[in-house]
Amino acid sequence: MTKERIRAARDELRRHLTEELLPFWLARCKDDVNGGFVTHFDQHGKDTGEDEKSLIAQSRCVYTFAAAHRAGYGGGECAEFARHGVDFLLDRMWDRAHGGFCWTVDRRGRVQIDKKILYGLSFAIYSLSEYTLATGDPRGIEYAQRTFDLVERHCADPALGGYFEMFERDWTRCGPGAGGGDRKTLDVHMHLMEAFTTLFECSRRAEHRRALQENIDLLVGRILHPQYATGIPQFWADWRVAPQIKFDIVWGWDRFAEGGAKPHADDNTSYGHNVECAWLLLHALDVMGADRRPYEPVVRKQLDHAVKAGVDFEYGGVYVEGPHDGGPAYDTEKEFWQQAETMIGMLDGCRLFGMEPYWQAYEAVHRFVMDRMVNREVGEWWPLLSRDGRTRIWTHMSHSWKINYHSVRGAIQSIARLEELLAC
Repeated sequence: MTKERIRAARDELRRHLTEELLPFWLARCKDDVNGGFVTHFDQHGKDTGEDEKSLIAQSRCVYTFAAAHRAGYGGGECAEFARHGVDFLLDRMWDRAHGGFCWTVDRRGRVQIDKKILYGLSFAIYSLSEYTLATGDPRGIEYAQRTFDLVERHCADPALGGYFEMFERDWTRCGPGAGGGDRKTLDVHMHLMEAFTTLFECSRRAEHRRALQENIDLLVGRILHPQYATGIPQFWADWRVAPQIKFDIVWGWDRFAEGGAKPHADDNTSYGHNVECAWLLLHALDVMGADRRPYEPVVRKQLDHAVKAGVDFEYGGVYVEGPHDGGPAYDTEKEFWQQAETMIGMLDGCRLFGMEPYWQAYEAVHRFVMDRMVNREVGEWWPLLSRDGRTRIWTHMSHSWKINYHSVRGAIQSIARLEELLAC
């Protein structure tokens, strides 16, 4: 019976990926006039006309198409889209004077925000490394390595560990507070883990492996809660926990109340981030050829916390945020990216620790996505829904922060894990 359910989930997800998700993007995002990708679409999949191309959206599109091609989807078209995106990144967004990629340009590629933001640079490393793995084009790994070298030179904190995140064009660190120059975050260090994993997978260079291991040690030893292994969002430079505040130009502004500080800032964790961290950690260990066993207790705590407090077994899906101790969630809405990451992570739980309770949790999220989150008119996912999935709180299909990376990656990675479970 379980095999039948696994097979049904795989087939449903594969149909969604090949008949809805990838066709949505292949039909509309490639900008043949200006280069790069159009990334702002309304609920009907129509271009909103927004005059912005961001590093985060352009690089995530490159990753998505490269990863889809490497996984065997698209019949070569995804590889061409990825190459098209790399051309734009290198021609329009690379800073020839100071190195690194700028944060945003307009549609024609003219620089709008020239700051160097480590969040975006991590995705440049990730996507360019994936691109070379998928296509063999050496430009990807060349610029991924150049970006890594700049990050190590300008962003790394040799005294206290980890990385600072917000810089001016010339790599001068930004100011404190909303400028972000005095903070370190879970978000960036987790995404550096996936970036360094793919960089090492592509380069096999010792310095890339070393940076990955140091980042893993930092995540496990400093950034995750010492008791619950849940993610703590923000820190001061010396790794004291800092109140979770809004930065000027990064993700999170639309999830904050007025005043720039989050409610429950001293006891707040994201279920989606925790599960994402778990499966990215497992993947990093596999790529390094490292022993998983010392890390399995951390991974299990992360997954079990989400099963206990984050997965909604009444309506399906996973909540947004709640306390570290697994008490009732603070935010019970359903956000697109957390569903995708939870699907992947719960399947890893099935592979490592046994089918229950992780298969039950996977099915609860999978069913919510298929029944509520997919916008059947166009094939992409609604960005934010009410707890029961009946109210669409946000309705855009894409903007600079809501792009194809989570939905497509969630489908590709989940299909691969479902096939592994079927082969057991």
